[in-house]
Amino acid sequence: MDPKEDFGATATCTTCRFKEDKSNYWTAVLYFRHRNGSYIRVPQMANHNTGPGLQAGGMTVYYFQPGPPTKDLNITSFAKGFRMLVGNPMRRSNDIDPNTAAAQATTFRCFQGTSPGAIGAPGTPPEDTFSLPNKVCTGGIRSNIYFPQCWNGKDLDPPDHQSHVAHPVGTGFFGTDCPASHPVRLPLLFMEINWDTRPFNDPKIWPKDGSQPFVFSMGDPTGFGQHADYVFGWEGDSLKRAMDVCTGADGLVTSCPALTVQTTEEMNKCRVPVKVKEVIEDRYLKQLPGCNPIQRGPGYATVPKRCNALSTTVNAPSPTYAPAVVTPPWTVCNAGPTPEPLTPACDSIPGEKPPAPVVTPPPA
Repeated sequence: MDPKEDFGATATCTTCRFKEDKSNYWTAVLYFRHRNGSYIRVPQMANHNTGPGLQAGGMTVYYFQPGPPTKDLNITSFAKGFRMLVGNPMRRSNDIDPNTAAAQATTFRCFQGTSPGAIGAPGTPPEDTFSLPNKVCTGGIRSNIYFPQCWNGKDLDPPDHQSHVAHPVGTGFFGTDCPASHPVRLPLLFMEINWDTRPFNDPKIWPKDGSQPFVFSMGDPTGFGQHADYVFGWEGDSLKRAMDVCTGADGLVTSCPALTVQTTEEMNKCRVPVKVKEVIEDRYLKQLPGCNPIQRGPGYATVPKRCNALSTTVNAPSPTYAPAVVTPPWTVCNAGPTPEPLTPACDSIPGEKPPAPVVTPPPA
């Protein structure tokens, strides 16, 4: 990506709830490895309280501002050309100091049924784990990803995409302080991705030894290599305006008058065409897409010396058909007459149509 390009100005649509947010949020995708050795991509599903309407996959993105006992409450918005990476795709073991925030930056929550689990900051054991859950998660698996929130104040995107930012000092992400090496406070960017593992709950298709069957697209069966990218792309000064005005803690998008809310239908219509003609989903594959052999560790993964995967890009038209939508095991909005804390009302966004989703069937 060209750091000089203004993505907020050049993008024509966004899958985010706020029209002003044209940023890029990226993670590796999850695959299920069948007992017979084949792979199929795990669908994503809408998160708790993200309605009205059901998003076609995607993720939930939060922007948190610092509060006491943090000493420096001054916050600097991201700038055009800013990019950062959290996590290490090559990691295959728990080699992070448990007394640091980095140890809780990329974790997983194992949902049982419709329960969201413990209330509070995600990432804390034993509720959440650094490795992929080693048991059946009847309601799915959620990725919890905290980006660094401290900046050196100079570099927008160094070659490693990481050294210009750092996590705060200590073990948490809230009420903390930045290290002297990275003194500038940024918004705390937090992402949640819900993986619909329900079609794969049958132990008959799991490995015979009972080990967990999920693997990330870069060949990581441990989960320690979970990582994510962020490329800033808000329109103009919209993020700064929102941070100045939208300081409530209810998490409801309609509580932010500084930004423009769009319907779920508008969000789901924003799609990009296929760039490489390679089958990557909706059917079982003999191997993971690209050149990503399974590397279990505990040593760091290495880049394959040879790669025969497709890499030629094509100019395909943008999709015109409706995207697949998964019905999660929980509700995404409140249809009742009594308001519920942190839960949007199902009629809170004008023009929102009642969803008509199709439940994802178990793989054949």
